[in-house]
Amino acid sequence: MTFDHGRLILHRDTHLGRIAFVHPARVVSDDERGLLVWLARGSTIAIERSADGRGPRDMPFTEWVTQRYELRLASWQGPGVLRFFPAGADHSVWLFRTDEGVFKNYYVNLEESAVRWDDGEVAGIDVIDQDLDIVATPDRAWQWKDEDEFAERLALSQHYWVPDEAAVWAEGRRVIKMIEAAEFPFDGTWIDFQPDPAWSPPLELPAGWDRPVEARF
Repeated sequence: MTFDHGRLILHRDTHLGRIAFVHPARVVSDDERGLLVWLARGSTIAIERSADGRGPRDMPFTEWVTQRYELRLASWQGPGVLRFFPAGADHSVWLFRTDEGVFKNYYVNLEESAVRWDDGEVAGIDVIDQDLDIVATPDRAWQWKDEDEFAERLALSQHYWVPDEAAVWAEGRRVIKMIEAAEFPFDGTWIDFQPDPAWSPPLELPAGWDRPVEARF
């Protein structure tokens, strides 16, 4: 399926069939290269929290897996961000900005490739974040991010949603070669992007935002 330009869709991160976050985003483009979306500052989002309001990074993973979880509404307070989901790839590329809207860095989110769904009134993509990330500056200097978190969670494989550690590292190394070679999308494409002024941030999530996670097979 293909999403039309300007359509509001939901980017959902999922963990073992649970929804970890829901971010509403506008479709910038959707073509043979992949899906490009815009998340606006002030958008209403949903994010998984423990009963006492903490997130998975507020406690050791050994504690997180013992918690009861719930999705709580919040607001995206960071600058607007472009997110690119390359067709068939096990990563996405986020283009972060400063508060003034100037491109700051690339952020490579290693994840299982997005699964699309469309219920008519609401549509989106479900991904499985693999936690290991790469940050690259505008001049394409790069570094790994969250290696310790990745290792901590791998040690509890019965509770973790990453079945193949080697595949995650391999995908990361493949993307690093693209960064170093200034290959698309690390070639300056979209660094000057400006969203449509009519795209006001959604203040409510559409009905059906919490529908069951889309099966991967």
